[in-house]
Amino acid sequence: MAQPITFIQKKVLTAEELQQQKLDELKSLLSENEEALNKLMGIVGQLNDIGVLGAAHSIIQSKEKITKVALEQVSREPVTNLLNVLMGATGAIMQADPHATEKVVKSSIAGLHAANEHLNSNKKVGARDIMKVLNDPDINRSIGFGIHFLKGMGKALKND
Repeated sequence: MAQPITFIQKKVLTAEELQQQKLDELKSLLSENEEALNKLMGIVGQLNDIGVLGAAHSIIQSKEKITKVALEQVSREPVTNLLNVLMGATGAIMQADPHATEKVVKSSIAGLHAANEHLNSNKKVGARDIMKVLNDPDINRSIGFGIHFLKGMGKALKND
């Protein structure tokens, strides 16, 4: 009867053998993906020809200087004021009712179109025309909206 196996000897590759094995794997990958590699090399060549690679290399070499300039620009008072205004406006807009906001924006766009049509017509608006249009339900609705908008805004300004 045969003796039981009690020891398994694992073959340990030398550094040269590992390197040769990796080179063989790389050769097979290169041969399997020849078309893709040719396209990639063509793209890299074109990027180099138009100067993109040189510019990217220069940016990488100057990354600390570029970062310093960018931080100096962002920390300027006008930029920080802009960021603070944007954050405040964003906070206020997030509190607004989306349906009401959409309705006001769409109505404003329609109003802009009508106003542009009037500008192109070169018609003069007289005092009598203003008195007549107050009876128009669309204008009355807009005036009422504007009055109540101003009233609500005034109340909010008083509270702040």
